[in-house]
Amino acid sequence: MNADFRPRPYGGDAASMAPRLWHEADALALREPLLAQMCRSAVGDDAGMATLADILARVLARRLSGPDIATSALEELFRHVYSVAQALPEWAALDIEAVLRRDPATESALSVVLYQKGFQAIQLHRVTHVLWEEGRKDLALYLQSLGSRVLGVDIHPACHIGHGVMFDHATGIVIGETTVIGNGVSVMQGVTLGGTGKMKGDRHPKIGEGVLIGAGAVLLGNITVGAHAKVGAGSVVLIDVAPQTTVAGVPAQEVSAATLKQPAEEMDQSLSDGATKRQPGR
Repeated sequence: MNADFRPRPYGGDAASMAPRLWHEADALALREPLLAQMCRSAVGDDAGMATLADILARVLARRLSGPDIATSALEELFRHVYSVAQALPEWAALDIEAVLRRDPATESALSVVLYQKGFQAIQLHRVTHVLWEEGRKDLALYLQSLGSRVLGVDIHPACHIGHGVMFDHATGIVIGETTVIGNGVSVMQGVTLGGTGKMKGDRHPKIGEGVLIGAGAVLLGNITVGAHAKVGAGSVVLIDVAPQTTVAGVPAQEVSAATLKQPAEEMDQSLSDGATKRQPGR
């Protein structure tokens, strides 16, 4: 894999996101008293005291805890990872902002953190990826398995996922070991980024920045989807996709030159984006 294809680091605004979440939780607790305890468990009781790393550790630990590992042990683990990989809360803030921009059904940052399993799955993956890189592969694989059961999203700990990424609805997303997902990508439910056989090595898709992958699409093999391309819902992609093009079908073929400059932001899964369809032989 070309290392230059991996997502480029970029800092978000975790410092301002934490108090935003606290104020939204305070308002929710007053508006819906039955959820007050959940809000306190997530953001803490003292305004301004919890960081975004604290909030993420609490939410993920409570979401995933069970008979095998206690909530407190998971929370401690997640805090450790955030202390080692300090960019992760910044990336999480970018993920939250991405969802708020792209999903018209989302009305608050707090709802992203508390309710959206696609967001939670991405944050869990980032923790498992750090553990994998530290050589704690059994723990990383255990958490991957746990996340798959609880969240319905299966992401191998070794793969690379950038920031500002949204998994919309997220149920049934499967992402293989050598996959790379660039910054600013949107992935709909039921998407598979998989291999084509049992060989080892670099065998999974590389997704460029700003790509939109429609619901139920299947992308197989060590292929590249260029930046700002769009993959139609239900497509099966087996070959490279050029940047800023739209592909669809089984197997997928180029159907237009994309006119949307930011398909992952526009979230238009239709194929009638105003582009001029290319004629055969041209």
